[in-house]
Amino acid sequence: MHFMKRAAILDLGTNTFNLLIVETTPNRGYNILVNHKIPVKLGEGRINDGEIIPEAFKRGIDGVLKHFEVIDAYKTDTIKAYGTSALRTAKNGKQFLDEIYKLKKLEVEIISGDHEAELIYLGVRQTLRFTNEKFVILDIGGGSNELIIANMGHIIWKKSYNLGIARLMEKFKPSDPIQQVEIDSIKQYLKDEMQDLFAALQENNIRTLVGASGSFETFVTMLKEIEVVETECMLTELSTEISLPQYNQLFNKIIHSTHNERKNMKGLEPMRIEMIVLASLFVKFILENHQFNNIIQSNFALKEGAIFEIFNQGD
Repeated sequence: MHFMKRAAILDLGTNTFNLLIVETTPNRGYNILVNHKIPVKLGEGRINDGEIIPEAFKRGIDGVLKHFEVIDAYKTDTIKAYGTSALRTAKNGKQFLDEIYKLKKLEVEIISGDHEAELIYLGVRQTLRFTNEKFVILDIGGGSNELIIANMGHIIWKKSYNLGIARLMEKFKPSDPIQQVEIDSIKQYLKDEMQDLFAALQENNIRTLVGASGSFETFVTMLKEIEVVETECMLTELSTEISLPQYNQLFNKIIHSTHNERKNMKGLEPMRIEMIVLASLFVKFILENHQFNNIIQSNFALKEGAIFEIFNQGD
């Protein structure tokens, strides 16, 4: 694949549309030129009814057009686009894809939850320095959450759960601030849905949780109290360790906060002010139901995995 100089990957997620532009290096590596995200909240309003509402539809199309201004400026040779949970389940998802094709002649590949998990693994693996140990990757999305038990060589177990934060928000409509009774019923719901995960974690004796996705980036920027700008990827390290006490302290701060209080929290970008409560609760739930030693936040996920897959095709 050495002839391909520049590639753009579009990851059309439920909350954000992500763009990665890379330039290949001779040894099959690549340099990242652009790493950008636009909040679209495609799942807002009716995600559980399988519908993209008109405002979200427009935000999504506008997001794609904005990303294309960057893609065009960088004169990329290859563009690949992937659609995930919201586009997998929306009745008018095809209409959305047709509109993108009409405007930009771009075909979006709708990937299964399984393929999504594989790409996330291929992305995250590039940021880790493990030798033999097994770990579990959690990617928190708006529509689905992927959990992948793996080592550096291969995936051992994977599952995509339709328990993304936009779906949970629409189902439970939590108060501001969230009430204990709501926390309890969300945890119970997750427990009913995710028994198989905890059995697999137990069986594989997993001790490390690797978090890939915007929520985990946000946990790190909040812990470091970095002033964040909406669409910039602020973290320069490929991965960052979060200790359990650090996480628990942050969780307590988030879970007891009101929407207004979160507006003033350092490191919390505006697009995550609402979602971060249930995202942090989801992680807390996982930590409460299995004995972990630590959390590692990974800066790579689906789009970096897609680059790896493209460059290594035909091996």
